[in-house]
Amino acid sequence: MYKTLLLALYLALPASNLRAQESALLPSDITFVTSTGYWEESGAALSQDGAEENTGGAPSGSQGSSGGKRGYYKLVAVRQSDGTAQVHLQQIASTPAGPEVVSSAELEEFTALKPYVTDIRPETSTGITPQPGMFATVYLKTDPSAKEPESWTVVIDDVGDIKIERATN
Repeated sequence: MYKTLLLALYLALPASNLRAQESALLPSDITFVTSTGYWEESGAALSQDGAEENTGGAPSGSQGSSGGKRGYYKLVAVRQSDGTAQVHLQQIASTPAGPEVVSSAELEEFTALKPYVTDIRPETSTGITPQPGMFATVYLKTDPSAKEPESWTVVIDDVGDIKIERATN
């Protein structure tokens, strides 16, 4: 029965879906990525000379419902040659032209642990969070032979402050 189902699926798929991609969508050292939470600005402030100034680090062009800028956060685990990982936090603006990276930073708290990242998960899989900010859990091992990973949380509050700590549950 199982072989028949696989054969039927194989015959139903167009041949183009069965070929490997000619170019890599992402580099092979990217092991986990999650996009979660959101941020928004109420609008750009004016600098002393009257020019528009970016108050929250977002580029011009991403407009929220009140005319301010808005976007989401992304956590990325990048595997290093020794098998450990760096974890990067990105702030992404939603612009009419598509997503735009506003900022990208390595989270040194993780680098200091020399972690083997086993998973990154958002607070919710619905993609909807009730308030600005971000909550995600990074699962890691500091010893690759450990049976269970440690859980670490990355929290960004509604004003953009970042807190990284070992989960207490």
